[in-house]
Amino acid sequence: MTMLSSNCSSRHLKYTIPVAGLLTFILGPLLTRLDLYKTLILIFVAFFATLPWDSYLIRHGVWTYPPDVIIGPRLFDVPAEELFFFVIQTYITSMLYILSNKPVLHIQYLTNEHGSSLAYHWRRTLGQVFLVGCLAAGLSLVRKGGEGTYLGLIILWACPFMLLTWTFSGYFVVRLPVFCVANPILLSTLYLCVVDELALARGTWAIESGTKLGWRVWGNLEIEEAVFFLVTNALIVFGLVALDRALAVLYTHPEMSTAKEEIPRLTHLFDSLLAKPEDLDMVRVRGIREAIGILRRKSRSFYLASSVFPGRLRIDLILLYSYCRVADDLVDESSTASIALTWIKKLSDYLDLVYCAEVNTPRPSSTSTNVTDEFMEENNFPRATRSALKLLPVKLLPRGPLYELLEGFKMDLSFSQNALTQQDVRFPIKDEADLELYAHRVASTVGELCLWLVFHYSQTELPEYQRALLVRASQTMGHALQYVNIARDILVDANLGRVYLPTNWLKQEGLTPQDIIKDPTQTKVEKLRQKLLDRAFNEYERSRATMNILPRDIRGPMIVAVESYMEIGRVLRAKTSVSSKSQQARATVALTRRLWVAWKTLLTA
Repeated sequence: MTMLSSNCSSRHLKYTIPVAGLLTFILGPLLTRLDLYKTLILIFVAFFATLPWDSYLIRHGVWTYPPDVIIGPRLFDVPAEELFFFVIQTYITSMLYILSNKPVLHIQYLTNEHGSSLAYHWRRTLGQVFLVGCLAAGLSLVRKGGEGTYLGLIILWACPFMLLTWTFSGYFVVRLPVFCVANPILLSTLYLCVVDELALARGTWAIESGTKLGWRVWGNLEIEEAVFFLVTNALIVFGLVALDRALAVLYTHPEMSTAKEEIPRLTHLFDSLLAKPEDLDMVRVRGIREAIGILRRKSRSFYLASSVFPGRLRIDLILLYSYCRVADDLVDESSTASIALTWIKKLSDYLDLVYCAEVNTPRPSSTSTNVTDEFMEENNFPRATRSALKLLPVKLLPRGPLYELLEGFKMDLSFSQNALTQQDVRFPIKDEADLELYAHRVASTVGELCLWLVFHYSQTELPEYQRALLVRASQTMGHALQYVNIARDILVDANLGRVYLPTNWLKQEGLTPQDIIKDPTQTKVEKLRQKLLDRAFNEYERSRATMNILPRDIRGPMIVAVESYMEIGRVLRAKTSVSSKSQQARATVALTRRLWVAWKTLLTA
């Protein structure tokens, strides 16, 4: 390949560096130290894997660079501009991969031969066969020499790396959503092909004949160039996938590294890279998979917010949410109040079981699994709920808020499902004190539990007085979030025969709870909704500044979680919400607005 221009570096100044800068700006608030760590590993590997191959091509005349083309020094005959391309291409493709995969929790896609369907097994096997076939074809082209030499060398160089990563990560790759893998490969390849075509069309360089097939994809773009961009981007993405699989294995087996280890040691990462699929803890993987499914269905705001938390903390937050959701559903979906109370008693007994008599001290893990399995079997817990209970990270959580949450469920049971026909219906929210008590039990408890997980996983150890301040702020913020939830769901709750607006507020407007149930869309209801939202934002303002005490590594994600939900309150105030597709009459926030709120919050946190 003979370069004809004296300004080879202009390609980077015009095309690659600006794109890298744009991606860095977009991803900047979302990038973590772990993201940069993975990118640096890939740049290191790509640089030293490509350097010998590039050097070989130049020394054997497949590529040549006239002296007036390059402005920098050479390393093993490879010009500095080409060396920089190794780095910048890897960086661009890595950023596209991180952007495509940021919402995804990769641990849910771990599997092995026993946990995969026959279709996945065959996809993995066919992938190996295909790569072996490509390797054989590349070897044949190189042996034959002449016009297929360059293409053969590309295949011979790339396929061993791809076969290696596919062999270790094949089951993982075939389970990943297609966009996670295809987007970064195709977008980067397409862009680099367009840049290459523009350069060739302008005479910036030309590819020397004799080692190429002479086939053009379009315009002046040779097929070898298109294949080169495709396979190099595939190598980068496959490398990142392998690293994400290794991290998922580490998160599946917490004993493999320390809890506060945001950046895993290379030895731990290497061990998990080589972990055999059959050694995976698939019980835990399936439980996490179920928890993610629950979160995705039940709370899109928290699902989006969870994507900016570090891996292990994110997993335990999702497991905590899953437990709370499953417990709530066991009570809410009971056919009678008596059955619901029975479930609350069983849940309380379960908490007694997993905690020792001493406050906040869980049972030893070595005995807990069999005991909890027997308990759930004896008490007829639905099988769909058992993983949520078993995977609740009780070792990291105080027991008090979990019991208080059950008291909140009891308050829900005070409502009658036949409110339209009964005159003696009990409505437990009589005044602001009852409203605050309910919000504390069902929301502040969860906020406090989340905070204890944050304390455990944060890289920074906070003094006790700051922890106490944050716990109080989390309880106040829990009030705010629950008030927003009530304001959003007035119509939904009315359909269930429930009214969470304080009865004394209704009396001031000449209403009763039965009036709300009969007509939850009347004008006075909107006035009460705004009054509740005012109370929510007052609580929000009281606690928001305290969140700045949070350690820097956790502060941004925690504020995103809060702001994502408070945004529902803002659109309710402005009456710009849209109806949720999953639940009739429930307002939600447009995805683009939620993404903007998350990005802006992380940028300024």
